[in-house]
Amino acid sequence: MFIALLDLRSSAADRPAVLAQLDRERAEIRALPGNLDFRAYAVREDDGAVAVVHEWADETSFDGYLASDAFARSGTVLAPLLAAPPVSRRFRAEQAETVCGLPAGADA
Repeated sequence: MFIALLDLRSSAADRPAVLAQLDRERAEIRALPGNLDFRAYAVREDDGAVAVVHEWADETSFDGYLASDAFARSGTVLAPLLAAPPVSRRFRAEQAETVCGLPAGADA
């Protein structure tokens, strides 16, 4: 598995536009070969920050995303909205397990 964590920084006023662009591309990115998940979040502690989590089957699949129209479009739209260069941390990972449900006695 290949995981990319992307940190984006904009002004507080531009963060909704950043999130909207990522939302527009979500379905196309999730449909790309090898994509396991794509999520964008407003960072609660910083009103100008956005975090993006990508999960890919392998690095080759992620490279396909980097060459995709969705990646190019987002770069064009996001570049003028960002207050600092994006920071992308990338990891090769192995999934240990998937745990579902609440522990016994936990409130929902």
